[in-house]
Amino acid sequence: MKGLLLKDFYMATKYCKVFIAMVFLFLGVSVANSDMFFFLVYPCMLAGIIPVTLLGYDERNKWLEYSGTLPYTKAQIVSSKYLVGLIAQVSVLILTMIAQAISMHVNNRIDMKSLLILLVTLVAMSCFSSSITLPFMFKWGVEKGRIAYYFMIGFICGGALFISNLFEDQLNPVIQLNSLLFIVCAIAIGIYALSWYLSIRFFEKREMR
Repeated sequence: MKGLLLKDFYMATKYCKVFIAMVFLFLGVSVANSDMFFFLVYPCMLAGIIPVTLLGYDERNKWLEYSGTLPYTKAQIVSSKYLVGLIAQVSVLILTMIAQAISMHVNNRIDMKSLLILLVTLVAMSCFSSSITLPFMFKWGVEKGRIAYYFMIGFICGGALFISNLFEDQLNPVIQLNSLLFIVCAIAIGIYALSWYLSIRFFEKREMR
């Protein structure tokens, strides 16, 4: 399992440089202008694309077929992608919270409630965005699962705009910190776990050619 994670890490550093650059660019803009919440939201949801990108390169390079000769189960191959996704999302979430805290400090508008609301909201949206595509791609392959990929791109862009509109400004989010918000977050995490399980089941039944 460690070898699979290292492989995906090396691939991410080689093929996902644009994503990494966009994350730092968007977060830099969000610090410079705290009212531009789209630039704060988009990187967290963009992190969900990284496992899909890595899976696409695996399929293009025929690595999935080659992996059948290695001492890895299909469940481990699927799990490595989901773990990479989790690592990417958690890393971006931490950077986002740091950027937002810096922005609040610079503007002398420290508000832990707004920061917590943003964190819970981003966790939910990150889980949703990364749960949509992978089961389809593990079941049918990247080419046939591309429709779900395009749907996820639209979901990410629309979701980022939607969340940014929920925050009128840094101190006045429209959404409130209540049990419903945490329930939605828990549902999103559950959907991510369900997506993980379905991907394993689909990939175990898929015949590699």
